[in-house]
Amino acid sequence: MPLAKRYSPLIKSLVRYNAVIMLVILFAASSAMSDAFLSEGNLFNLLRQLAPLLLASIGMLIVMNTGGIDLAVGSIAAAAGLLLPMSLAFMPSQGAIGLIGALMCAIALGAAFGVVNGLLVTAFGLAPFIVTLAMMTVIRGITYMMSNGQPVEMPDGTAASDILNTFGSGGVTGIHVPWPVLLAIVMVAIFYFVMHHTVFGRMVIATGSNETAVRLAGISEKRYKFIVYVISGALGSLAGVIYTSRTGTGVPVTGVGLELDAIAACVIGGALLSGGKGTVLNMVVGVLVLGLIGNVMNLLSVPNYPQQIIKGLIIIFAVMLQRLGQRTA
Repeated sequence: MPLAKRYSPLIKSLVRYNAVIMLVILFAASSAMSDAFLSEGNLFNLLRQLAPLLLASIGMLIVMNTGGIDLAVGSIAAAAGLLLPMSLAFMPSQGAIGLIGALMCAIALGAAFGVVNGLLVTAFGLAPFIVTLAMMTVIRGITYMMSNGQPVEMPDGTAASDILNTFGSGGVTGIHVPWPVLLAIVMVAIFYFVMHHTVFGRMVIATGSNETAVRLAGISEKRYKFIVYVISGALGSLAGVIYTSRTGTGVPVTGVGLELDAIAACVIGGALLSGGKGTVLNMVVGVLVLGLIGNVMNLLSVPNYPQQIIKGLIIIFAVMLQRLGQRTA
């Protein structure tokens, strides 16, 4: 038997589970290189930091599954995170009711930006990369104009501010799981079910796999493309809300690079930029891989620039494994 055929099943297994293998190796290496890595405080802090990226990556994944991309998600997070304290100041109530109203405004803003992206891609037939790249700049500019480039703090001494601060820095009583992490887990569970057990999920995958076949079957692929951009915008807003809840301040520079990390997490998890492939659980693994890289580098006091180099190399490695998997399939 030829050597290539003899080891073909092994190669296929390595390619198929490359993200999980990378995660295990990184976890073991992080544990060995830093005694502080396995501490409860460090692990929960890591998960708390990854919650916004996880939400943004869910939206990015479903957009990528249709063959699109959303480069505006970082700017949307900044705009929503800034609108939250700004809108709260105009609410008649500064308590829980006012906070709910401000949250609805923030999420609606992200969804509205998603509507614009979806319309430009579907109704006008523009390339998703160009549309969302332009919207990334437009929304970031709007964000700076909203606050004149200055941070906006939550109103001091209000019940709404206390609730938001508790959400951002507190955790579930007894198990100490941070609230943002619990929100991210719930969203992962919801979208896992949606993508694997609903018609919508199957149609999203089918649109990215073979858009022509979906159209010839009499199904409007544009509708699904439009919806995923709206969902991505809303999830980007939730990411921005988490950022603001952690600091109590909306900052115009929030979310810079968030879209690139979300794309990286999806690619590491096996999603294809051409669409039609990518699962929620593998995306979660990709987010954890990126988080472990940054966390252990911070524990070892490694500057930020080498971290970017390592992230880039891992992305290249993941894409190479995907190409290898296509050749051995």
